[in-house]
Amino acid sequence: MKVEIFSDVACPWCYIGKRRFESALEQFAQKDQIEITWRSYQLDPSAPPISGISVNEILAKKYGMSPQQAAAANQQVSALASEEGLEYHLEKAQYGNTFDAHRLIQLAATRQLQDEVEERFFKAYFNEGAALGDRETLVQLVSEVGIDAEEARAVLAGNEFTNEVRSDIGRARELGIQGVPFFLFDEKYGVSGAQSAEVLKKALDRVWAESHPAPKFVTIGGDDGNSCEGDSCAIA
Repeated sequence: MKVEIFSDVACPWCYIGKRRFESALEQFAQKDQIEITWRSYQLDPSAPPISGISVNEILAKKYGMSPQQAAAANQQVSALASEEGLEYHLEKAQYGNTFDAHRLIQLAATRQLQDEVEERFFKAYFNEGAALGDRETLVQLVSEVGIDAEEARAVLAGNEFTNEVRSDIGRARELGIQGVPFFLFDEKYGVSGAQSAEVLKKALDRVWAESHPAPKFVTIGGDDGNSCEGDSCAIA
């Protein structure tokens, strides 16, 4: 089964959704047969690499909130993240453009390290206050999970993986995705938002059952009693 996850590494709900999906997978018997691909998505493609604006200020401006209301909203998200074992420090988050981060996530896919890079970027942004719009910061982060630093610098210095990022964003638009995280199962079913592990597990079960139906057969002959059930056998 194929699961595609549209996500932005500056999205607090996406990190929570990642943890909830991982919890769902732990309960799924066929988890080793799931192919997971992270798809690029940008919440604010117009953002500068490093804005110098706090996450509270961005939230207040976007939704017409007061700074106090924005701070309270972020505290609520942080509390929900804590329930999933995540520690958010949104007061330290450095808001900026994530396009280059997505390019390196695309690079990571060619090295089978996509999930590791996604995780590292999330933690760096929400817990450590790293600026994901800073190229040297990105290089350092991906090098920590096994991607060669010089290769990462070369990618960022050119246009490599730009088309892949834009393709993902364009596909999201075609699918009508307007927010992330968004989980797409076998290109047939979508789950929008950081739904509970229970909801995500139900989606996994349903799609698996549809793609792996139980065999159907016709029994010939009647039940003559010459069979065993449990720990007893009938004798005709």
